[in-house]
Amino acid sequence: MQEHIPTYDEALSLFKEFNKSESLLKHAYAVEGVMRYMARRMGEDEEKWGIIGLMHDLDYECFPEQHCKKAREILEQRGWPEEYIRAIVSHGWGICSDVEPQTNMEKMLYAVDELTGLITAVAIIRPSKSVADLEAKSVMKKWKDKSFAAGVNRPLIEKGAAMLGVELRDLVTDAIMGMREVANRIGL
Repeated sequence: MQEHIPTYDEALSLFKEFNKSESLLKHAYAVEGVMRYMARRMGEDEEKWGIIGLMHDLDYECFPEQHCKKAREILEQRGWPEEYIRAIVSHGWGICSDVEPQTNMEKMLYAVDELTGLITAVAIIRPSKSVADLEAKSVMKKWKDKSFAAGVNRPLIEKGAAMLGVELRDLVTDAIMGMREVANRIGL
């Protein structure tokens, strides 16, 4: 099968084919927003990074036990480029995938996937219920409270920041900025 560079609309349609959960869609939009923001900051391909951010949990709702493995199969069947597939699969490194993030795009996805969940949790408890007035210091304060958003894998986020060679607080700030750009789509 010939390789096919997906359009955004094709990617979104495919994501919605396999995912009906509103919360999972909002998470996908949040990760997409951060990936687009970071691509611009790093002089990379914003559309590619955005699509990969959007699609990273393609198989999560329908195939939770085969997360990342089923995504590869689905995307290969549709002729997606290996670069896109590898990036999507690498975000589960050490959990449900043995594909280690190598490129900046892969490392960024690995680092910000869990981080967007923590930022969302912090934003929701604020009076504004928004990322518009959220600062990194508020997220870092909640970071220390292991019972807050206990499902967020903090060591994974730290590992991602280290792979990128960035300070955790700076990564948090950038992720907030990326989420602000999609605040309406993610309800924050």
